[in-house]
Amino acid sequence: MRQSFFYGTVILIIAGGVTKVLGFANRIVLSRLIGAEGMGLYQMVVPLLYFLITVTTFGLPVAIAKQVAETEAAQDSRQSRRFLLLALAVAGGISLILCALLLALSGRISQMLFADARADIVLLAAVPVIPIASISLVLRGYFQGKHNMTPTAVSQLVEQVVRMGTVVVMTLAFLPFGIQYATAGAVGSIVFGEAAGLMYILWQYRRSSRNTAARIWEQPLLTVFSQSRESLRQLFSVSLPVTLSRIVGSIAYVLEPMIVPFALVMSGLSTTVATSQYGQFAGMAVPLLLFPTFLTYSLSVSLVPAVAEASYQKNAPLVHRRIYQAMRITLVIGAPCTVLLYIFAEPLCGLLYKNPDVGLLLKEMAPFSVFLFFQAPLAAALQGLDYAQVVFRNTLIGAVVKTVAMFVFTIQPPFGIHGAVIALNINITLVTLLHLASLVKVIGFTVNVLELCKIGAAMVAMGYAGSYMAAHWFADTATVILPLLVCSAASTLLYMVLLVAMRILGKQDVQRIPWIGEQLAIFFPRR
Repeated sequence: MRQSFFYGTVILIIAGGVTKVLGFANRIVLSRLIGAEGMGLYQMVVPLLYFLITVTTFGLPVAIAKQVAETEAAQDSRQSRRFLLLALAVAGGISLILCALLLALSGRISQMLFADARADIVLLAAVPVIPIASISLVLRGYFQGKHNMTPTAVSQLVEQVVRMGTVVVMTLAFLPFGIQYATAGAVGSIVFGEAAGLMYILWQYRRSSRNTAARIWEQPLLTVFSQSRESLRQLFSVSLPVTLSRIVGSIAYVLEPMIVPFALVMSGLSTTVATSQYGQFAGMAVPLLLFPTFLTYSLSVSLVPAVAEASYQKNAPLVHRRIYQAMRITLVIGAPCTVLLYIFAEPLCGLLYKNPDVGLLLKEMAPFSVFLFFQAPLAAALQGLDYAQVVFRNTLIGAVVKTVAMFVFTIQPPFGIHGAVIALNINITLVTLLHLASLVKVIGFTVNVLELCKIGAAMVAMGYAGSYMAAHWFADTATVILPLLVCSAASTLLYMVLLVAMRILGKQDVQRIPWIGEQLAIFFPRR
């Protein structure tokens, strides 16, 4: 079922929002079960896991989404299925080789990469995730290229629900054996979630292919490879720079749990305290910062095939309109998230983690989250336009600057863990501005400055109102939940009213919302 760019994006935003809420609830429960020390071990392994998944997928989800979008525009369904088979074969083969190497060399890898030897058992528990996630991501890319975002959205929900249903059981089952085994049990729940998501998306593929003349398994694999050298070249022309940019980002992500605890220890802290502080930063504060980025993920997923299709049809006005539409949605929804994270950082972290120190770290990062929200859609637009190599260059620059800054600042006792915050903020801002400058250079992309100023004014008003209410109400009550909910809702409502009053949000915008848009639109004026 083909869906419009806006419709598919909204479906992914809704599913991504629900998934994020469930995922964050899962992380809160996990942090309560294994504490900051366990979260530190968890965060040492998870970045490496994501790095290995990046290697095995080889940028193929983005590449297949782009190529399938172009072949569907040319009405060549057989070529779309060929792209899918080739991508599955490459991702599956690489993932099996990597899993074998991990199982054989896990002890040595752990000694080289992790400051805490207990992370070895956690790494072993994560190995089965790699092939399952790789195949699932390729299949999602195929459906995205066909402008059908429903399988991606539902598989994410299935994955997160199953993961939540198993994480408590597995963590508590292994907790008596030690914190490292409890953390391994938590990682094991990821395996069950990924497997459930893969089973759903495979069912969706069989269902969608039931009435077609050809399926991906009809031809022998070697025959497909020998007849598809040009198809492989097209896939790799996109996937290689995408992979390189993700590998660079992942390497920086993998280096982080080695550099930060090591720098903290060199600054005078004990290994246990350094691990706990890193757990507060990477396992508690950063996930809260990243919580609203389901929006940018949804937009970037929809934007690659949408821009690729418009570019293939040489429709420059449509390319500009789709990119600007994505940027506008990002700012309208991301702006209040930035304000709320800044204003309520400390009470929110006190409520969720019972650790006010985490709130200070989050407050230092929150103002830069507005740049973070733009980063993925800007990269997706460049990838859809066949400028994936530009994304790689920008990511490499940001990763190098971040890694150096993270060590230089964190090793200094006056900064400590706050040095890692400074380095992350520098990275977020630098990469986003480089992506924007590249897009302006490539297609002469422009923005409506007056509209940006109006949204900025609404942000300031929302922040002032939220701060005023919080300053008076939080001081007069012993509970945090009710003031937090009421202040957040009231300040967000003010923001929405200001957007309507300044004609940023109008009837035509609301009408596009799936299922309820027509009913809600009667309450909004035309822009």
